[in-house]
Amino acid sequence: MTDEVPKKSAKSARKAVATQTAAEPVLLSGGNPQIAKGDGDAPVQAYIAAMPGWKRDVGGRLDALIVRAIPDVRKAVRWNSPFYGIEGQGWFLSTHCLTKYIKVTFFLGTSLQPLPPGGTARSKDARWIDIHEGDQLDEAQMARWVEQAAALPGWDLS
Repeated sequence: MTDEVPKKSAKSARKAVATQTAAEPVLLSGGNPQIAKGDGDAPVQAYIAAMPGWKRDVGGRLDALIVRAIPDVRKAVRWNSPFYGIEGQGWFLSTHCLTKYIKVTFFLGTSLQPLPPGGTARSKDARWIDIHEGDQLDEAQMARWVEQAAALPGWDLS
């Protein structure tokens, strides 16, 4: 007879995740909250509430800044990330938690002035800014980028 503990089946592991409450969100690698795909403010607010540590405050500040800049902004959660867009025009921005920072991606960021600092050859149109703990967020510049991005054709996920 062995003393091995039986491994959980994939089905029982999925069931355990499904029974967790909103107060106990699953954090994926890097501390990114696992939030079900959904449209509207509620899933975005659930994502922000589930962000770990200092990221929760920054996520809330970013969300409020985006709403101030674009009052009729459309919100959704896709791929465990909040997305922001304009109805009928597409998505212009998303945020995502990583281990040591929050990434704010502008899908047509190469059209923004000044250019947001992040970008690679793999992403010919996208640009982003990484926000680390203790960074001083330039809210005025972020609002200008949000306003510019919202005026551009968005990313269509349909």
